[in-house]
Amino acid sequence: MKKLLLAALLLATTPAFADEPAAAVEAFYAVYGPLHVKGGGIPDATARVRYAPVLSPRLNKQLVSAAAAQARLTAKVKNAVPPMLEGDIFSSLFEGAGAWKVGACQVTANTARCPVALSYVPPSVPGRKAEKPANWNDTVLLVATPQGWKVDDVIYDAGFAFGNTGRLSSMLDMVVAANP
Repeated sequence: MKKLLLAALLLATTPAFADEPAAAVEAFYAVYGPLHVKGGGIPDATARVRYAPVLSPRLNKQLVSAAAAQARLTAKVKNAVPPMLEGDIFSSLFEGAGAWKVGACQVTANTARCPVALSYVPPSVPGRKAEKPANWNDTVLLVATPQGWKVDDVIYDAGFAFGNTGRLSSMLDMVVAANP
């Protein structure tokens, strides 16, 4: 009887992964929304605490390692050093996204790929012609963990001339490799 009760309890508390990737991406953007407007680059310790529940252990570790590498560089160089990564690191556009819409996720075993339509509307400046909004797509990669689906990487799909390209994880690895 105890084994049956324990099995029922485990099933009730284990996340059902079938329909969760899109919800995990939405949870990520719920954290991202208010944080990305406070500045770009590698999130500081306070922001990393906020991001931690929605990111995979691997991506959380990469952010910590990249922040430590940035701190080592800053400590080595006495003059003011700009951050190695500036602007929004979670999207293709330097300014980041102000709105997003998660598309249909493709799930394969313990991973998922979710396309996300993103947009940014530049703030209006008195006396200047309004800039056009930017619209693009990125892909959020997720991994299934015992705690549910977690964001594991971002593929920058926009192809902007001055935006992020490749993957978030590759940029973070670059920062760590440059400042071992």
